[in-house]
Amino acid sequence: MERAAAALRTALEAICLVFLSVLLAVVVAAVVARYTGHVFGWYDEVASIILAWLTYLGTALAALRRGHLGFDNVMRAFPPRLRLTGFVVAEAVTIGFFLALGYGGWALLDVLVGETLVTIPAIPSAAVQSVIPLGAVLFIVAEILSMPGAWQSYVRGPALEEGHL
Repeated sequence: MERAAAALRTALEAICLVFLSVLLAVVVAAVVARYTGHVFGWYDEVASIILAWLTYLGTALAALRRGHLGFDNVMRAFPPRLRLTGFVVAEAVTIGFFLALGYGGWALLDVLVGETLVTIPAIPSAAVQSVIPLGAVLFIVAEILSMPGAWQSYVRGPALEEGHL
């Protein structure tokens, strides 16, 4: 599982770096164009799309690194026997949310059939919005791959001293 997590981490980091670089290039090009009196009609739409893709993929990367919001201090305050229950409930709620998000995103793709971007009609809206189910699946995979390490940190990690929550 560690090898799969490392491979996914490397892939997500590379993809996020590409999206970040492209976003930077688009923003700089738009600033230069506006400064010289030109305006790109597609800039706002493309920058928003790149940012959305970067956000969804970056969220999966954060899940893989266990860098998303959590309640580690609360979990460590639980007695050791209750930590397992808290961990399982937290993971189930998180994965359940992303299953619902992925399902909703998949259903959205059917609604968008035949639609295209406003400023670049050659690009289908469904291709752009496919980041929703893709991001949800990647988040779930990242969550599952990082679960053993997260559980070990709760088991081996120090319990909080009384009054230090």
